Amino acid sequence: MTKLTARTRTVPTIAELRALLAERRAGGASVALVPTMGALHEGHLSLVRRARELADVVVVSIFVNPLQFGPSEDLDRYPRTLEADVAALGELGVDVVFAPAVAEMYPRGASDTTVHAGHIGDRYEGASRPGHFDGMLTVVAKLFHIAQPDVALFGQKDAQQVFLVARMVDDLDFPLEIVSVPTVREPDGLALSSRNRYLLGDERRAALTLAESLRAADAAAAQGTAELLAEATAAFGDHDGVSLDYLVVVDPATFLPVDDAFRGTALVLVAAVVGSTRLIDNAFVTIG
Repeated sequence: MTKLTARTRTVPTIAELRALLAERRAGGASVALVPTMGALHEGHLSLVRRARELADVVVVSIFVNPLQFGPSEDLDRYPRTLEADVAALGELGVDVVFAPAVAEMYPRGASDTTVHAGHIGDRYEGASRPGHFDGMLTVVAKLFHIAQPDVALFGQKDAQQVFLVARMVDDLDFPLEIVSVPTVREPDGLALSSRNRYLLGDERRAALTLAESLRAADAAAAQGTAELLAEATAAFGDHDGVSLDYLVVVDPATFLPVDDAFRGTALVLVAAVVGSTRLIDNAFVTIG
């Protein structure tokens, strides 16, 4: 049964979502999709606000996708706060929340047919989380086919995800636009993440190392890539309990690492483990 919260419908099945959107499209409405795994924070809500500006109908999907979690990752631990999420989305005027069960999305279990993220999907986050991006792209492709949006919105904090989704849309000729929305941060610079709630005690302060590293990278960017990396990496030397996974400077157009001769706009990617919580962040810098 479809639930109604204010003007927001919570829809659990593919058939219901398709029927509802077909009705709205028949009246000439455009559709924006914001794919999420729930546990919504202000970063997600910024995507919704932007979606509200771009389309007549806003659909937010809430689905914790098992395909993008590895065997040792936090699928069972991942926060599920559907009631609170729907309430927050209702306040923003979201039209539809698509909240399917795993059996609805994968009725025969894990998909035999998947989307492969390619060589960029094996780097950075993909190297630390094998198969993650294949699982992410597979569910995103399914959501695009189900909702058939005119535009889909993603947060820049997950920069590699945004790049791979845009590449998939281009490679496979999906008829929609991908919009990236800037990272939302706490006043002290910490990038908002659903996993921030796992940070305990002094871990919250230690997590600021990622943002400090990116500020150091920006300050050193005029001196070239090597100095940028040296200064950004040095930020991690002052904090116990923070383990750097990777720090890399990439060309936003290719997502491949830049060399010492690179000049122009680059993207600094960083990932680290704080306590038991893995966090990522990124920032654009101008080199040279």
